Amino acid sequence: MSGPSGAVEEGTVAALSHEGAGVVHTGTDGPSAKTAFVAGALPGEAVRFRRRRRHRQYDEAELEEVLVASAARVAPRCPHFTLCGGCALQHMEPAAQLAAKQRQLADALERVARAMPQQWLPALAGPHWQYRRRARLGIKYVPRKGRVLVGFRERLSSLVADIDSCEILAPPLGALLAPLAALIMQLSIRDRLPQIEVAVADEAAALVLRVLAPPTAADIERLREFEQTHALQLYLQTGGLDSIQPLTPPAAPLRYALPGFEVALEFLPTDFIQVNGAINRALVARAVELLAPEADSSVLDLFCGLGNFTLALARRAAHVVGVEGEAGLVQRARANAGRNGITNVDFVQANLVLAGTAAGASGVPPWLARSYSHVLLDPPRIGARELLPAIARLRPGKLLYVSCHPGSLARDIGELVHQYGFTLRQAGVVDMFPHTAHVESIALLTAEA
Repeated sequence: MSGPSGAVEEGTVAALSHEGAGVVHTGTDGPSAKTAFVAGALPGEAVRFRRRRRHRQYDEAELEEVLVASAARVAPRCPHFTLCGGCALQHMEPAAQLAAKQRQLADALERVARAMPQQWLPALAGPHWQYRRRARLGIKYVPRKGRVLVGFRERLSSLVADIDSCEILAPPLGALLAPLAALIMQLSIRDRLPQIEVAVADEAAALVLRVLAPPTAADIERLREFEQTHALQLYLQTGGLDSIQPLTPPAAPLRYALPGFEVALEFLPTDFIQVNGAINRALVARAVELLAPEADSSVLDLFCGLGNFTLALARRAAHVVGVEGEAGLVQRARANAGRNGITNVDFVQANLVLAGTAAGASGVPPWLARSYSHVLLDPPRIGARELLPAIARLRPGKLLYVSCHPGSLARDIGELVHQYGFTLRQAGVVDMFPHTAHVESIALLTAEA
């Protein structure tokens, strides 16, 4: 809950929260006893801060002054860093960011999974700037300012940050926030455009404008001029995902390549793709290296999406089955296999939560009734708990878990190790989102046949 700002307090930062704020424990009773999460503070620092939002278990606070700075503190590259909520850790040296993420993963495995890997993998790291190829940006027409704002949300606020550029968005998007705001200001529907989805392919960039009212002919002309001037693809979304249409059809396909596997994947501008192209290429390569499928291997890829891991694995294995819940992604994964001439792969649409709970019953789907030598799963933040009994029954020789949340990863690994007899061989962090607190990781488990 929100509340009035408190008095200025002092404290020492003990750690980073999962959102990248400094954790300060102060007092033993009274209103100042509650832990404060201080945005912009780093572990080991002595700081002054003011509580801005109060919650039951903790308060969110604003940094007033750094009294004793951490050796890891650096000057943020972006002038909007203290306002914009798109980044949380630009004030922390990149190597220290990575070390903090490694500690968070290790802590989750030790406390929650009660299992540590036999070997830590070296972190996968790549470009720290201009890396983000997928994002959702807010739009807000502010009449009292006589202008439009385009960007991420402010820290500690639902307001759109007043920024004119972004250091983490992939080119050309990072430099287009001010031109986009100027464009939208000229439109008759400037107060009926709440957001933009952005997607950058290897050779193109797309913007999907959510429109709550029909644009006029003059609006369309301005949008097309902007599209041509900046060599973009603009799309309009009037309702659900099925309402998205290119402003100037036909739109050229969006693609990204996995050159090490001679694979190129096409995607729609609102499809899920890994946000960091360079790290994704390294991640796919490491996944294939760790699983090490052979010419007679049979691989199951769960939550396969567009076939990001599936098609690379199919270049090495005898056969791969990719399973995904979203019908559109399955359709595009099959098309990607065809375009790449990959015939030793099957894509299946299935609700993976229901498939996991149905395992062991008479209604087990055919793809889950087969045997597999290798399994890869890349679930959403909630993890894959419902699928663990089914995976355990498959008893693959190698199981690779790609995770976007260390808590759900640790919970699932704990069950795989202690309940189902798997061994945690290797684990490591993947720096998919530099300058944010997001922790991506990868873990390899094995099971005896």
